[in-house]
Amino acid sequence: MNILEIIEKKRDKKELTKEEITYFVEGYTSDKIADYQAAALIMAIYLNGMTKQETTDLTIAMANSGEKLDLSTLNEIIVDKHSTGGVGDKVSLILLPLVASLDIPVAKMSGRGLGFTGGTVDKLESIPGYVTGIDMHNFIKNVEKIGISMISQTLNLAPADKKIYSLRDSISCVESIPLIASSIMSKKIASGAEKIVLDVTCGAGAFMHSKEQAEALAKEMIEIGKLANKETICVLTNMDEPLGYAVGNSLEVIEAVNFLKGDMPEDLKEVVLALGAYMIKLAGKGDNIEENKEKMLENIENGKGYEKFLQLVENQGGDISYIKNTSQFPKASYIEDVYSDTAGYIKNMNAKEVGKIVCNLGAGRIRKEDSIDNSVGIILNKKVSEKVEKNEVLATIYANSQETLNEAKEKIKEIIEIQKEAVPKPKMILEVMD
Repeated sequence: MNILEIIEKKRDKKELTKEEITYFVEGYTSDKIADYQAAALIMAIYLNGMTKQETTDLTIAMANSGEKLDLSTLNEIIVDKHSTGGVGDKVSLILLPLVASLDIPVAKMSGRGLGFTGGTVDKLESIPGYVTGIDMHNFIKNVEKIGISMISQTLNLAPADKKIYSLRDSISCVESIPLIASSIMSKKIASGAEKIVLDVTCGAGAFMHSKEQAEALAKEMIEIGKLANKETICVLTNMDEPLGYAVGNSLEVIEAVNFLKGDMPEDLKEVVLALGAYMIKLAGKGDNIEENKEKMLENIENGKGYEKFLQLVENQGGDISYIKNTSQFPKASYIEDVYSDTAGYIKNMNAKEVGKIVCNLGAGRIRKEDSIDNSVGIILNKKVSEKVEKNEVLATIYANSQETLNEAKEKIKEIIEIQKEAVPKPKMILEVMD
């Protein structure tokens, strides 16, 4: 067996065997296969696709290319939650403590943001003292102690995926359903969870722009889950506009804290409850989705979700005085409102463009090594379908330079489209697939 034969086979639209795929993954991870040869194979996959079996074999090979997390010592069904990314997505900050407050263990490894999408780890690290870099022993001990731990991806999980993803990016082969699905699922399998709930975002601020693309990706990941013996449910959610009102690290933490205290933006509430209801179901703690939602709402009303978040922060070194009094979070130097030039209804608010503005303010990264500013961002005052009067506040900009402030104020008015006719409220949960 050699890489040239494998490239030739996929070039000619033939199905690769499990052994051939494993040979490629192991060889490329260990640098025995050159970048240009891997690029040729990835391009052939991009152009000719993969069968379900090929995609599953690629996923398993990438999951086995590095360390794997063993959560069996917890003696519980572990359900993982993953989002395909978006703008204003602080769902994990709210949902996971809430699920843990229902005595469902949460062992969550999250990533950092890159570009216009925010990362859960960055948001957690905006809480003074919160430590995300925890070794596996203490990670599991934390879950045993308080039922939840949320950390950065410290293990060498699926290193083949990291190499292949970088290569795909450099040769314009990112938008391939089999390659996206195997990338996501290899990390989830390596993370040790038995069951997986995936938030497949769809729209302007998501990787999948159309519902058809999102459905195709979801089908692929569900099939991989079945073949890998990992029960997987995909919830397709709307990401045409930012989720909630806050975009920016500490601003999103504040919105998450307020949510757990009962101040719940409707779109964010809909997504949190839907994902949580299926996590509860997969954990074996309730088959009725509506009843599961009520359980979560009850633990917001009685404060148990908020208390679990406090426990999480304190247990990982965070200063809970910032959670108890969010006004302590550092403020940006410039905080200014943007006003509407006309009356009408909000027609559109492109999530990706809002994310780009916030990234330009300093809240996001263009390169992985870039530092970020936790205090900057945008708080929206209106959402799509809502009525706005002339000279009413559309959004508030948080900036640390006059230049970025002025740019953000100008761009946000271009992005928020207003029309005279009423606009229907967007549907947040587009479909649930299993």
